[in-house]
Amino acid sequence: MSSSFTQQVKPILTGFWLLILGFLSLIIPTYLNLINTIWNESDQAHGPLVLMVVLYLFYDKRAAFEQHSKPANIIGWLLFLFSLLCYVIGRSQDILILDMGAQIMLVAALILLFKGWKVLLALWFPLFFMIFMVPLPGFLVDAVTMPMKVAVSTVAEHVLYWFDYPIARNGVILQIGQYQLLVADACAGMHTLISLEALGLLYLNLIKHDSFLRNFILALFIIPISFTANTLRVIVITLVTYYFGDEVGQGFIHGFAGMFLFLIALILIIGLDKFLNSFKLLAIK
Repeated sequence: MSSSFTQQVKPILTGFWLLILGFLSLIIPTYLNLINTIWNESDQAHGPLVLMVVLYLFYDKRAAFEQHSKPANIIGWLLFLFSLLCYVIGRSQDILILDMGAQIMLVAALILLFKGWKVLLALWFPLFFMIFMVPLPGFLVDAVTMPMKVAVSTVAEHVLYWFDYPIARNGVILQIGQYQLLVADACAGMHTLISLEALGLLYLNLIKHDSFLRNFILALFIIPISFTANTLRVIVITLVTYYFGDEVGQGFIHGFAGMFLFLIALILIIGLDKFLNSFKLLAIK
């Protein structure tokens, strides 16, 4: 950590310790609640990883705090009060989308109050990435998840049928040989798509291509890449179950398939990026 950054942080820690304690008293109960509830579920396991990535992104952008910018007091205080209102409603009514959403607005408000718009704009991506920690409403997840599971199941069925495997499908249930497999939410649901979207956007941010068109195309293809990775995951689990039995397919291999999913998605994103690199047009800023 640079000495100038330390000199900037030290006055904040000493002069605003009461405000910092107040901020921690707001966010710590939220994270304890997440750890004891939804972060224990397989389809929300990306939450702690996203949190670690967010902390790294803020640390990586620490030089932004050294910029001199006029604090935006009016907008900052309005956003601060609004975020507190959302937090109170979210905590009291157990509405996680408000509870977590308030945290993002609160961090943005504090940046505006202490550092102003220039620093806030420099830190836009870490703040935006925090959105991936916000649990989506159940009705939205259900509305998107079922069509995704049906689509993934359908493609997996057709691919395996083309290779002469004895497979049939009923909704989101795949029958291969003597085994039946249910394509669960964790295998091809909304939360998996969100996790892969986060991975793709993080890749774009770390690579930092100068070409807007190249970044746009990569971002556009994240969704079909996510769908492809989900389909490959289902195909792998189906084949493992067919050849080695249900106990193997639903055991360690099923958990390992989750890591396989992200590996395949990352390989596809990098492969597409390398392919786009061959076009000179995409090198234009």
